[in-house]
Amino acid sequence: MSLLVIQIPSKPRLRARGHRNGSSADAVEAPAVAEYAHAWSSDGRQVERHGRTAPSLMPKADSVVAVLADVDISWHRLLIPKAPANRMRAALAGMMEEVLLDDAERAHYAMGPASKAGEIGMVAVTDGRWLSEQLALLDRANLPVDRVVPASWPVEPAVGHFTTAAADGGSGNAINLSWADSNGVAVLDLQGSLARALLPAVMPAEVQFSASPAAAAAAEAWLGAPVSLLTEQERMLQATTSPWNLRQFELARRHKGSRALRDGWRTLLGPAWRPARIGLAVLLLVQLVGLNLWAAQLRAQVRDKKTEMVSVLQTTFPQVTGVLDAPVQMRREVQTLRALAGIPGPADLEPLMFAAAAAWPAGKPPAETVRFEPGRLSLPAADWRPDEIQRFNAQLQASGYSAVVADGRLQLGPMPGRGS
Repeated sequence: MSLLVIQIPSKPRLRARGHRNGSSADAVEAPAVAEYAHAWSSDGRQVERHGRTAPSLMPKADSVVAVLADVDISWHRLLIPKAPANRMRAALAGMMEEVLLDDAERAHYAMGPASKAGEIGMVAVTDGRWLSEQLALLDRANLPVDRVVPASWPVEPAVGHFTTAAADGGSGNAINLSWADSNGVAVLDLQGSLARALLPAVMPAEVQFSASPAAAAAAEAWLGAPVSLLTEQERMLQATTSPWNLRQFELARRHKGSRALRDGWRTLLGPAWRPARIGLAVLLLVQLVGLNLWAAQLRAQVRDKKTEMVSVLQTTFPQVTGVLDAPVQMRREVQTLRALAGIPGPADLEPLMFAAAAAWPAGKPPAETVRFEPGRLSLPAADWRPDEIQRFNAQLQASGYSAVVADGRLQLGPMPGRGS
């Protein structure tokens, strides 16, 4: 399943224009970005195409995932309120009102994948109006976003990723560190002593560090240890494995009809379900092979039975040389021998008459007319009641015969398998 990952540009922020000490600072908003960095993958595991372009020019894919920069999300550990699903967003806004710098009603909230009401959990907060505008812009470009994921998310053991400040919208050669641990995600400027003060004095061995190619040398010099190279495109693709999905509450996708089926199909074709797909394919292959072997065994048994029947026919009746249908030919030969010996068969007149007489209802007058055709005896049934016909048929079946009513007459004959 092809995957298109789009990096949402960082939210425009107020910048100071003039001297850095702020003596002539005029706050202005950063210009809007018309192009988006993106990465395309056919299997969700390796970047095959990437670039920066307008949404309308991006390659199409089966699934679209948007990635938010670390600086655009704040993380909060709190007691998840006990509220119904349709009131959970309002409950979160009420709890976060005194914590957030922006309007709590304008913020967008997303709970962690393992969050439960009444328990401590992690909540991600971002600007709801800004994020909805970004999603609407992509929708207008025919790029409906299936998931919105963070570039970094709370995780244990901790991970760190170094980037140049320019990659986050800044300028110069400053290096930023995105530090993610179980308490959330923080973006730290390596200039000064704040970053070292916030990080553990003795770094645990299981902590993993990576860096963009432009920041690798400075990161290794600051850290005093080698780091793994991770391009921005690879990090974007890596973010799609996040268990978080920020499309919740008012930004949740409305799954209806064919869209729900399409999304479910995309999920099944995703990388997470690849082991299950392989297992299902192996299971189906084993079943197919087993069915073919079973069918071959059944065909061999049928072939052996036919061979045995032909052998019995030719052994019992050596005069039969050409065998076309052994059971039919065997029955004909037996009928011929019985006729030559003067012995009536079950479909002859005498056995049919005896069977009818034995099952004849008590008090019923004898039949006025009797018709016989090979294998069938016909009796009048115009004055027979349904219960009499039922009892008569039950008695006949005990002797291996049956009767049906047709055109006002009882038609008697041997039951299937008894012979003709």
